Amino acid sequence: MDNDLTRLGGDPLAAAVRAYRPDGSVEEADVERITRLMRTADDPWARMAPLHVTGSALIVHPATNRVLLRWHQRQQAWLQVGGHGDPGERDPLAVALREAHEETGLADLRPWPTPELRHVAIVSVPAGKGEPAHEHADLRYVLATGTPDAIVAENQQAQLRWLPVADAIQATTEANLRETLARAQRLFDEPRLAAR
Repeated sequence: MDNDLTRLGGDPLAAAVRAYRPDGSVEEADVERITRLMRTADDPWARMAPLHVTGSALIVHPATNRVLLRWHQRQQAWLQVGGHGDPGERDPLAVALREAHEETGLADLRPWPTPELRHVAIVSVPAGKGEPAHEHADLRYVLATGTPDAIVAENQQAQLRWLPVADAIQATTEANLRETLARAQRLFDEPRLAAR
């Protein structure tokens, strides 16, 4: 896999995937599909492709060990924030930061506790908004805010909720997000991170 990504040079997407270590066979298979996509697609971010890359984030408030979920009308589910890269965007962390700001209004978002990729998941997206059903190769980060009360939903259908991790796991119907939430809980449980 590394040889396939090496030829992509300084591409931030390739660098993130190259540095990432999947956890388990499902995630290994997803990373392999993304690697193949990067190797064969003219643009792995191209929205009209049946499988394309997206960047997302689980927003956390470390002081209270809460996470922020957003209601996604199209999926009819409580999910993390995130979405598609804009034309010319190639850095999945930058996409996740931009999308998180747009969807929550939070101006102080920062990677937490570090800017590393935290989870990779290929997820099915139902048809809608003039698009056929497709898949997102979602690269997920954890972002923190110090101003949880400053959230502003981007519209009435995109409600936002702060929840303890256990409640967020109950609120979502998506197994892949439950895994992201479990990984966030492990970060909260690390004593050296408690003060951050």
